[in-house]
Amino acid sequence: MKKTTLLVSIGALMALGATATPSAADTVDVSDGMVTAMARDLGLTDTQAAARVRAEATAIDVEPAAKAAAGADFGGSWFDADTGTLVVGLTSGANAADVAATGARVERVEHTLAALDAAKARLDRADAPDSVASWHVDPRANTVVASVVRGTAGDADVQTFLGLAGDVETVEVDARPSTFAAGTVGGDPFYINGNTRCSIGFSVHGGFVTAGHCGGTGSSVVGWDGSAMGNFAGSSFPGNDYAFVRIGNGWWTAPVVLGWGVIPDRLVRGSGEAPVGSSICRSGSTTHWHCGQVLAKNETVNYSQGAVHQMTKTSVCAEPGDSGGSFITGDQAQGVTSGGWGNCSSGGQTWFQPVNEILGVYGLSLVTA
Repeated sequence: MKKTTLLVSIGALMALGATATPSAADTVDVSDGMVTAMARDLGLTDTQAAARVRAEATAIDVEPAAKAAAGADFGGSWFDADTGTLVVGLTSGANAADVAATGARVERVEHTLAALDAAKARLDRADAPDSVASWHVDPRANTVVASVVRGTAGDADVQTFLGLAGDVETVEVDARPSTFAAGTVGGDPFYINGNTRCSIGFSVHGGFVTAGHCGGTGSSVVGWDGSAMGNFAGSSFPGNDYAFVRIGNGWWTAPVVLGWGVIPDRLVRGSGEAPVGSSICRSGSTTHWHCGQVLAKNETVNYSQGAVHQMTKTSVCAEPGDSGGSFITGDQAQGVTSGGWGNCSSGGQTWFQPVNEILGVYGLSLVTA
C-alpha cells in the first residue's frame, strides 16, 4: 500500500516550541557483550549495534507522546532501523506537525490502526483452519497479514476465514508454530511437577512471570538444584500464554536477565514497549542468549492447543526449554517466550506474550534496578 512522507519544516517545529530534551539514549547501558551479541545476530558492526541500541531507547521514550499527538488519525508506529527513527502513520495531515514535534517521522497511510485492529478482531472471534498459522496488523504495510502453511492459501476454508477481515495479505510459512516446553534435561532450568522444564521470564515482587503453557494454576515448581521454589499462582493457556509463579522456601528475586557468558547479565530497569522494527534479545535455559528484531505486534498465533492472542512476533530463534524466558530490548523488559518454529542452528521465528499485559492481569510489579 502506498505511503506518502509528510514533511514538516524546522520553522513549524520551532513555532510549536520543540526543544532539545534529555533522551533515554543518554542513559541506556551499551555493554561490550550486548553490542557483540547484537552484531552477531543482526549482521551489524559493533558501532552500528551501539548506535541502534541508543536510537531504540529514544524511540521507546518517544512513542507514547507521538501516539497521543496523532489522536484518531493514528495508523500505527514502527522503528526504522535504516534511519534510527520512530515512524508514525497518519491518515491525514492534520496532526502531522504535533507528531513530528515529538521527534517521530510521519508517513501518510490509508487506514487507522483502530480500523485494522477491528478487522483483525473479526478473525480472532472465528475458528481458524489448522493451515492458518497466525495473523496480525502490520503498521508498515498498513494492512492485516496472515501466515498460512505453504500451498494452502487457496483452500476454501482458508479463503472463507481470511475473508472475514476483508483485504488480507498472506505470507506462506513451512509449518505452524509450536510451544517451547521440554522434558527434564540438565542445564539451568526450573521444573514444573517434576517433569517439564521451562525458563524464568522476569522477577516480580512475590515471584516471577513465565509462560502459561508451562504449567497450570497450582502446579508445583522446583529450581535448578531440585529445591522447592513455590507454585503457579495463576496461569492462562491457550487464549493467552502467561503465568505468575509465587515463590518462597528461601528463594529471592533480582532485577536481572542472565547473559549466559555471552554478554554480562542485564539489569532490568523498566518495561517500556519497543516498536516494531526494534532489535530485541532473548534469554532462555536451552539456547541461552540470542537477538533479532520485532516483526509484528498483537498477532494471533494458532497453536495446535488453540489460538493465543496479543502476541509479539520476532526473528529470534528458540528451542524446547526456552519457553517462559525473557525478551528484553536494552534494559526494558518486553515479554516471556511462548513458541515459534525453527531452531538456533537453521534459524526461525519466536513469539512472546508482552510483559505489561501479564503485570496488569495479575496486579504485579517488576523488580527493577
